[in-house]
Amino acid sequence: MKAYIDIGKRILDEGVWLENARTGQKTLAIVGATFEHDLSDGTVPVVTTKKLFWKSAIAEMLGYIRGYSSAAQFRAIGCNTWNANANDNQAWLDNPHRKGEDDMGMCYGVIGRAFPGIEDDEPLDQYQKIVTDLSQGIDDRREIMTFNHPNLIHRACLPACMHTHHFNLLGDDLYIESYQRSSDFALGQPFNHFQVAFLLLITAQITGKKAKKMRHHLSNVHLYENQVDIFKNEQVNREPLALPKLKINPNIKTLADLETWVTMDDFELVDYEHHTPVKYPFTV
Repeated sequence: MKAYIDIGKRILDEGVWLENARTGQKTLAIVGATFEHDLSDGTVPVVTTKKLFWKSAIAEMLGYIRGYSSAAQFRAIGCNTWNANANDNQAWLDNPHRKGEDDMGMCYGVIGRAFPGIEDDEPLDQYQKIVTDLSQGIDDRREIMTFNHPNLIHRACLPACMHTHHFNLLGDDLYIESYQRSSDFALGQPFNHFQVAFLLLITAQITGKKAKKMRHHLSNVHLYENQVDIFKNEQVNREPLALPKLKINPNIKTLADLETWVTMDDFELVDYEHHTPVKYPFTV
């Protein structure tokens, strides 16, 4: 995917070194970048200059849709990305709100599916509201799902990086604008822009709409200092290959389906060609 390489070159050429107190690792960072992709031709934005473990990316988003709060729940559906933040993050291990092994706290899907109410108000299931509205052809310009609750950051193992998704309906065409505060460009970003595409595709399918265009807006975009040389020497000069298509089981028709019986076997990435894998260190 050329856009991924182009943004990576911007980081290398224009990036500023910043200290990071949480991780202890410096980052080479830029501010402001956008991925844009029209899904109406059937292709999906997948990094081809290295191998993407795309099933894990879908599993993670499926876990968010289901409102999972435990790394064990994510592992059970084929995603290991939350093991470290739930169990190896010392600040979270010391947090009195942590409920024990694998607990992630109130982050991502927990907020997306049950945004806390005030006083006697019931929690708001943001995604259910969106699915209900879109299924009826309704777009009130508030079809927004946020994974961020500023007053509950202290009760999450990691505040949401990709924090907000805004759906827009033009006729039967469904669009999504997604916003990310922090982008680990080497490891997280290939997952994230594919996840935006998946969220648009699966939402369109269960609401009877046509997935049209995604835009994924990034704020702080960075490479960790232990990733820079690997990115510069192993990945940035590789030639992007043709984009694949994502095949989704047509029997997935409702949100209840996604919440219950759907597995990674219900998805297939067709004609995915890629360069050899690139191994980057993960910074907790």
